Amino acid sequence: MATDSGADLLIPQDLLPGDGRFGCGPSKVPATAVARLAEAAPLLLGTSHRQPPVKQLVGRLRSGISQLFSLPEGYEVALGNGGASLFWDLATLCLIERRSQHLVFGEFSSKFAQIVQNAPHLAPPEVIESEPGTCPQPHSDEDLDAYCLTHNETSTGVQGEVRRIGSPGQLVLVDGTSAAGGLPLDAGSVDAYYFSPQKCFASDGGLWVALLSPAAIERSDRLGSTSRWIPSSLDLNLALQNSRQDQTYNTPAVATLFLFAQQVEWILDQGGLSWAAARCRQSASIVYGWADRADYATPFVQDPNRRSQVVATIDLSPEVPAGAVSKVLRRNGIVDIDGYRKLGRNQLRIGLFPAVEPEDAARLTRAIDWVAERIGVADHA
Repeated sequence: MATDSGADLLIPQDLLPGDGRFGCGPSKVPATAVARLAEAAPLLLGTSHRQPPVKQLVGRLRSGISQLFSLPEGYEVALGNGGASLFWDLATLCLIERRSQHLVFGEFSSKFAQIVQNAPHLAPPEVIESEPGTCPQPHSDEDLDAYCLTHNETSTGVQGEVRRIGSPGQLVLVDGTSAAGGLPLDAGSVDAYYFSPQKCFASDGGLWVALLSPAAIERSDRLGSTSRWIPSSLDLNLALQNSRQDQTYNTPAVATLFLFAQQVEWILDQGGLSWAAARCRQSASIVYGWADRADYATPFVQDPNRRSQVVATIDLSPEVPAGAVSKVLRRNGIVDIDGYRKLGRNQLRIGLFPAVEPEDAARLTRAIDWVAERIGVADHA
C-alpha cells in the first residue's frame, strides 16, 4: 500500500531521464545549440538585424525551412514577430476574405474561431466543434473562402487531418504550431501553414513562420490593395516583402532565430522531416504503450489514429493525483508535464518533440511508475 505523501521523495538516479524537460512549449532546447549560440554571440547578439550577419541567418533559416517541408514551386516562407497567436489576427485581415470555416476541438483552435467571430469586417464563420479528445470533420461549402484547420491541438493531444478541402479559390489555412517539424506534411495540400518555433523547433517563442502558396500570396496582395485597413504589424504583404530580403519588419529576437535555424539544420542532417516524424512516433509509442499497460493510466484520446505523436495526454485514476505526481517529478528535475489547466482533468501532458530522446521518454514512464507506487496505487504494470 502507498504510504508516502511524496513530500521528500528522491527518485533513483537510474530511473531519471538524461534531460527532464518534457514541456509542450516552451520545449527542450538542446545544450549543443545553446553552446553554439554562445560561440556566435559576438557577431550576432546585440547587432543590427538589417546587417549581413543577421540577414544571412534569416536566409539560412528560410532556406532550411523550404528544404525541410519540400515546398512546391511558387511557395514562399514568410516570418514576423508576435508568434502564431498574432498570425490569427493577421489571417483575419489578410487571408480570410469574407467567411471561413473552423474546426474547433480544443483551446487553441477555439481561439482563432473566436477572433474571426469578433471581426466586424467578416461574416460569422461556420464553426464545427467536437468534444476535447476528439476531432471534427470539415465539409466543403461554396459560400466559404477559407478553411481553418489545426494540425495538432496542443491543449488536448489530438492530431488533426490536413488535406485540401473545397474548390480552387478557397484557401486552406492550417495552424501547425505544435506539429511543424514533428508530423508529416504535404505542403502542397495547404495554402498557409503557420507555426512558431518553441515546440518542435527547440527555440523560444515570439516569432511566427508561414509557408504560403501562390494563392495565399495573391489573396493577401489583393486584400491589401483594397480599402481594408491593415496595420503594418499585421500586414502579410509587408512581412513577405521583408522576408524576401531576409529580414523582419521590426526587430526580432536574434537568439530565437539562431536556435530555430540550428534545430532545422539538425533535423535536416539527421534525415529531414520523415526522420523527425519517425522519432516522434517512437517516443509516442513508448508513452502510449506504457499508459495502455499501467492500470492507473489511460490515453486521453480514445481513437488511436487521433492520438498526437508530439503531445501525449494521459489520464490518471483518481487515487493518483496528477498534480502530486508532477510536483514530485519537478523536485527531481522532470518538469512541465502538467495537464492543460483549462481542461481540468487529472492528467499529464507530455511533449515528445524531436529534441526529446526516446530513451528519456521511456525513463520518464518508469519514474512516473515509481512515484505512483509511493503516493497512489501500490500495484500496476
